[in-house]
Amino acid sequence: MQEMGIKASMENYGCMVDLLCRSGLLDEAYSFVTSMPILPNSVIWRNLLVASKSSNRTDIVGLASKKLFELEPQNPENYVLLSNLYALNSQWDRVRYMRKKMKDNNVTVVAGCSSIEINSYLHKFVVSDGSHPEIKEIRVVLREIADRVLRSGHKPWTAAVLHDVGEEEKEIALCEHSERLAIAYGLLKTKAPHVIRVVKNLRFCPDCHEVSKIISKSYGREIIVRDRVRFHRFIGGSCS
Repeated sequence: MQEMGIKASMENYGCMVDLLCRSGLLDEAYSFVTSMPILPNSVIWRNLLVASKSSNRTDIVGLASKKLFELEPQNPENYVLLSNLYALNSQWDRVRYMRKKMKDNNVTVVAGCSSIEINSYLHKFVVSDGSHPEIKEIRVVLREIADRVLRSGHKPWTAAVLHDVGEEEKEIALCEHSERLAIAYGLLKTKAPHVIRVVKNLRFCPDCHEVSKIISKSYGREIIVRDRVRFHRFIGGSCS
């Protein structure tokens, strides 16, 4: 960075780590983080943890989670990320341990919520939300989405469901995540070329992220989702 005339800042280092992680260069990202001349912040360690989780790199997960809990012992997102990793490997005893640890430390998880504005009115959804007045119509769209996703060959990422239940129950739960409900409502109430814009207060669910790619291609729609980390723009089956 210094050779290119860029003043080294935490934001610069964070962008580089994010770029390496998103490119699948996990070893390079790990080496970069551990050689930083300044102490990495929680954002950098969290990006490394997310990438390690996706690649099932338990060696890096151990270090990243340790650093995160040292920096942010009360941040519920850190507990959820680690629980996701354990769920991915069906380590349900560890998932239960993380829940107990959260309870013992008085850590409360913020409920995931996704919102979409239709005709100047803000509609909010939580997971498996049955309170919306048009929920029957929304679930018809969800079933159509599920059929198209199935035909595309997508395999649901059921590890995103942190409950020790059967695969069928997990797939059903994924179909009613808050971001998917909001996108389905956008499909129900708008037509192309209207852009479907959704805001989520937490990170985008990995499975919903992949499904959103499929929706954008199958329905010929542009979808923009802003989660707590970044913007996701889906067009033609890709996210930019």
